Amino acid sequence: MAGWVGFVRSIELLREQVASFGAYPYSIPAIATLDKLEIDPRVTFFVGENGAGKSTLLEALAVAMRFNAEGGTKNFNFATRRSESELHKVLRVARTPRRQRDGFFLRAESYYNVASEAERLDVTEYYGGSAHEKSHGESFLALANERFGNDGLYLLDEPEAALSPQRQLSMLAIIHRLVRAGSQFVIATHSPILMAYPGATIYHFGASGIAPIAYEETEHFMITRDFLANRERYLKHLLAD
Repeated sequence: MAGWVGFVRSIELLREQVASFGAYPYSIPAIATLDKLEIDPRVTFFVGENGAGKSTLLEALAVAMRFNAEGGTKNFNFATRRSESELHKVLRVARTPRRQRDGFFLRAESYYNVASEAERLDVTEYYGGSAHEKSHGESFLALANERFGNDGLYLLDEPEAALSPQRQLSMLAIIHRLVRAGSQFVIATHSPILMAYPGATIYHFGASGIAPIAYEETEHFMITRDFLANRERYLKHLLAD
């Protein structure tokens, strides 16, 4: 799409407003070293080990963009248990002039709560029916197919948690359809299938901070490739008495 620049340009930590880098979440290396992070106008992936700060930064971006901290659209306003960090208060999100027509913050760990809120608000028809009447994976795909629309900002936290490999491929196709229709995605993931999206920007969160990384250089790709090519050797080592 000519001239398309997404909705979010960058995320910047206002370091002078951080009271202490010794306190959570600023003590996380990826957050402690954060300055300004450019966001791809189409698809950006946050990857890294558990506890590296991927979900923490994605959550802060979501709250800064006025999404409900537990997930949902900007119209959702509920809290099962307040657990979000204060990071969103010291983030500067640079936005583009484009107007969002749609958006959603999907958190795999709290989607049950979002589904319950959708039932309470009687809006399940827009979600492909009640998520409580489907498997976790079916409800995720129904959400993406039925609720996600054109010209939207979609923040996804480990969407692969509910998806089989085949359905991760289906999710890739949905992402591509929506990207071509003007949508922007920022996704925290461990899935080598999802992060294979062509042309995406991948940021690795690690002990030395946040840095761009090529798909083939991610641990997710290398370990999966090596395990599948040398399964017996891996198992012999891992399961040795």
